Amino acid sequence: MSTYKVPTMAEMAASGQALEILFWVGCAGSFDERYKAVTQAFVKILNKVGVSFAVLGPEEACTGDPARRAGNEFLFQMQAVANIQVMNGYEVKKVVTACPHCFNTIKNEYPALGGNYEVIHHSQFLQQLINEGKIVLQGGGEFKGKKITFHDSCYLGRANDVYEAPRDVIRALDVELVEMKRCKTKGLCCGAGGAQMFKEPEPGKKDINVERAEEALATGATTIAVGCPFCLTMMSDGVKNKEKEHEVKVYDLAEMLAKDMGI
Repeated sequence: MSTYKVPTMAEMAASGQALEILFWVGCAGSFDERYKAVTQAFVKILNKVGVSFAVLGPEEACTGDPARRAGNEFLFQMQAVANIQVMNGYEVKKVVTACPHCFNTIKNEYPALGGNYEVIHHSQFLQQLINEGKIVLQGGGEFKGKKITFHDSCYLGRANDVYEAPRDVIRALDVELVEMKRCKTKGLCCGAGGAQMFKEPEPGKKDINVERAEEALATGATTIAVGCPFCLTMMSDGVKNKEKEHEVKVYDLAEMLAKDMGI
């Protein structure tokens, strides 16, 4: 933990420091054991390239996305308004998050409640840093020349038309990007959206994440790249269901970049 620093908005405000972005960590990035590694990888990248950022820390609550998707509008508005009051109190202008669910909610649903911010998904932010020459990739990492497929998150892709940024990040790694038959606008959900993450699937012939994992494995890729905590869990479970977890790895884009950068 000593290799990187994560300032809070409260600390930055107390010292009067200006900052470029609020990094919205999200519930998965804070509490899910596997996904904490993504948060750490992204923070290491931000520190390495010198981006001034802060997190809300204990002042950050769930965006309310799962509550609204599950039909609890009252809980959504309570959570959303509380977050907006905190962010507006700090005069937040720009928010970056690695979670497409947080991204979609803060970007598209908070304005109606008084929360107006520039909201960027971490794939877009990483693409900008690469294009500006701030992220310098070594290109000889463990992914060099490997086949990698990217699974589109519903809330990143179809809901917000972000398709190329994550693919540009992958291409920068000097790899072979192979697409699944269902991708981009025709992408298949991992099965976790709409608050489905938090319940068992209904009876049927096959779990949707197993179907999606089969499509990913069919490409011959040795790495499945994702840009969403829910997708990371569902695709990992799907690969395990096929007993391929030793040959095929599931990584978030930030983890892949951090590995290539040697941080």
